[in-house]
Amino acid sequence: MSATATARPATPWAEGRLLAVQPRCPRILFGRMYEDPAVELAAFPTPGSGTRVLCIASAGDTAAALAAAGHRVTAVDLNPAQLDYARARLHYGAPAVAGAAERLLAAGRATAGAVLPAWRPSELERFLRLADPAAQGEHWRRTLDGPGLRLLLTAALRPAGALAVGLRPAFRCVVPHRFDAVLRARLARGFARHPNADNPWAWRLLLGRERPGPDLPALGQEADAAGEVDAAGAVPIVRLLLADVVEHLERSPAGHYDAVTLSNVLDGPGPAFARRLRAAVRHAVRPGGVAVLRSIREPGPAGPGVAAEDRSLLWGVVRVIHL
Repeated sequence: MSATATARPATPWAEGRLLAVQPRCPRILFGRMYEDPAVELAAFPTPGSGTRVLCIASAGDTAAALAAAGHRVTAVDLNPAQLDYARARLHYGAPAVAGAAERLLAAGRATAGAVLPAWRPSELERFLRLADPAAQGEHWRRTLDGPGLRLLLTAALRPAGALAVGLRPAFRCVVPHRFDAVLRARLARGFARHPNADNPWAWRLLLGRERPGPDLPALGQEADAAGEVDAAGAVPIVRLLLADVVEHLERSPAGHYDAVTLSNVLDGPGPAFARRLRAAVRHAVRPGGVAVLRSIREPGPAGPGVAAEDRSLLWGVVRVIHL
């Protein structure tokens, strides 16, 4: 498909806004990434001298993990503010800041902590220091997932709730029906499966801060003049591009990539965009390559894929596709 064809199906991610009330200019949407790169590292080909992978730049966390594993990473984003932020973190070690998503989460945590004793930070930290999924699941059912939480989530996440009203129209249809119950079920599934004590995504979600101890691979390898390796010549530097991911895939040589990971790309755009993305992935990823797709939506007939394996706890669908 020609990249210059007319009447391209648009993606609402191009505006760099999640909320209807935000100014009409691109903003940092994600200060951190809520996706577990262990899914990609398990599914992608074994890193070698030439393994080429593509991801969404977002906050840079997934790109950093893939590069640290030895892949040659290209990260694209069509939000210039988000791309500049990822570049600052990946290439120059800039600290993480709060984006629109983090501010929404912070507002929710503050509300829950103000009215529910079990959701105060000191109580949540005790829960997050647990390392036994069975005990975590029991604590979630008996202490955290009570009537108060259900009332708060109903007010915030139902179709007429605060989140749906505040989101831009293109994103409202992405929020699952009865998202309050859906989210509670996803959290229960994750807490009963993954130890909290070494799950950085659980700490970020419930407390808004990093867990104590070692974290994900560090960001911040300084690029040399060629922009490809760090100053010591040992760690690949992520290639960052301001681009629409579909157009980039369409313009890439056939079979150029060994693997791609695309989170949230289909959350918002319509069916025409989805068809175009599928064709672009088939073109740009070599036969035998892998594509990982994440969506916040509830799964369809094909099921949730490996969503339960993703320690970030939030996804409805995480699908690993072998091309």
